[in-house]
Amino acid sequence: MNGSLTLSTIWRRTWLILLVAAVIIGFDQWTKSLVRQNIPDYTSMIPFPALGEYFVFEHVHNYGAAFGILQGHGEFFIVVAFAVSVAILVYAVRSLTPDQKFIRVLLGMEMGGALGNVIDRIMQGYVTDFVKMGIPGVYYWPNYNIADSAIVLGVIGLAVVLIRQDIEQSRQQAEEPKTMLSPE
Repeated sequence: MNGSLTLSTIWRRTWLILLVAAVIIGFDQWTKSLVRQNIPDYTSMIPFPALGEYFVFEHVHNYGAAFGILQGHGEFFIVVAFAVSVAILVYAVRSLTPDQKFIRVLLGMEMGGALGNVIDRIMQGYVTDFVKMGIPGVYYWPNYNIADSAIVLGVIGLAVVLIRQDIEQSRQQAEEPKTMLSPE
């Protein structure tokens, strides 16, 4: 790779990540705003009557990480989100080839999710979570939001892509003819 990067090159390698991140942040903040305006804190509503209590919007404050883990470490998560965002952009500029657009979309989802929750942490001191799914009386998955979903889907998608690439590379290596060394 050429050691000197122009702004134009950096932009070409990062614009898709930034666009996807911006869309995720916008959708995340819009949905959280709707929840804050329409569902009082710690109350719930059933948005789709056909799904009953299997899918509920419940307005909660999350002082931890995704799905409520590690409560009370908000400043740490802000630093981590910014560090991950910078790492994503550096990785895209230095390591991704122009044809790896889907990986850029997945990285944009992860970045947008991380920064969507950072906005809440900075503005409110906590993250607004509202999606609650589960089996009434048995188990509910911890509440989450669009940002959490984007992070999880981005990570799963990236894992699938990397596993698929590894399998393809293994197949190609297996198909390569083996050269026999003759004894001299």
